[in-house]
Amino acid sequence: MTTPATAHQPYAAPDDPQRPGLPGRMSAEAVGTFFVVVAGLGVPLFTIPQSNPLSASLAAGLAVTAAMLAFGYVSGGHFNPAVTAAHAVAGRIRPADAAAYAGAQLVGAVLGAVTLFAILQTVPNIADTRTAFDTVAAGFGENSVIQVPLVGVFLIEVLGAALLVAVFLGTTADRNPSRLAAPFAVGLTMAVLLQFGQAPGNTPFNPARATASALFSSPDVLGQLWLFWVAPLLGAAVAGLVFRAFAHSTRSGAATGVETAAAEAAGDDDTDGEDARPAETGGAPESDAGMPTAPSPVPAEVKTADDEARDFFDKRGK
Repeated sequence: MTTPATAHQPYAAPDDPQRPGLPGRMSAEAVGTFFVVVAGLGVPLFTIPQSNPLSASLAAGLAVTAAMLAFGYVSGGHFNPAVTAAHAVAGRIRPADAAAYAGAQLVGAVLGAVTLFAILQTVPNIADTRTAFDTVAAGFGENSVIQVPLVGVFLIEVLGAALLVAVFLGTTADRNPSRLAAPFAVGLTMAVLLQFGQAPGNTPFNPARATASALFSSPDVLGQLWLFWVAPLLGAAVAGLVFRAFAHSTRSGAATGVETAAAEAAGDDDTDGEDARPAETGGAPESDAGMPTAPSPVPAEVKTADDEARDFFDKRGK
């Protein structure tokens, strides 16, 4: 029995010799997550909103698109523990590989935050680096720009993660003819969701990114980190279960259609042994392959009538 391969990659089975090994895929996930975090946190940290024509949300979404295009063919381009968890729930990645992916994503995210922290340390106008990270860290209540409470931010994270994962799973499905555009669909979805959740609590819909920013923020922000793991993983699990049920029903329908077609081809379709596709009058019947078959023998009673008519006219002619 073959086990499912990771999504959005051309490898059909885990034993495919062209499929990268787990260390290679983990490296791709770490590097991709590093880029996503550096862009997602670095743009709002180092730009002035009034003079920046590119919003931080759109920049983060474009970073996701670029990372998927660059590394997605190696690992599937998750760069988000919630996306990886949804793939595990949907049966598109082994649980052990999913855990390894999440570990690699955390490493890449933390390295990205360390890089940004080191750069901020060199800026003389920034006296407190942790305060700067507070402006991009996820939070609720007092750490929310518009003071959204825990329940509100929780629901936003669940909803946003579910929508993001649904777009990811749907656009990377093998049966989707537009799956090559998946990086653009996922990146734009991420940009829209980040813009939606910016004021309520800088909701990242990515536990790795939330962890990276919280590690270098104030202690109270770090104390709220649990929500930005529980909520997106819950939303991802719901979307993964829905996608798995949908894929199962699609496969069942396809199998039923194949069985029906096979039964019709065998003539077993409640016609009491008669061919379900009778030949048109005056023509030869066609086989299942579309090739004409040999004409059926003429019935004996038809032969007898023809012989009697021929004998009658032969006698009158004589």
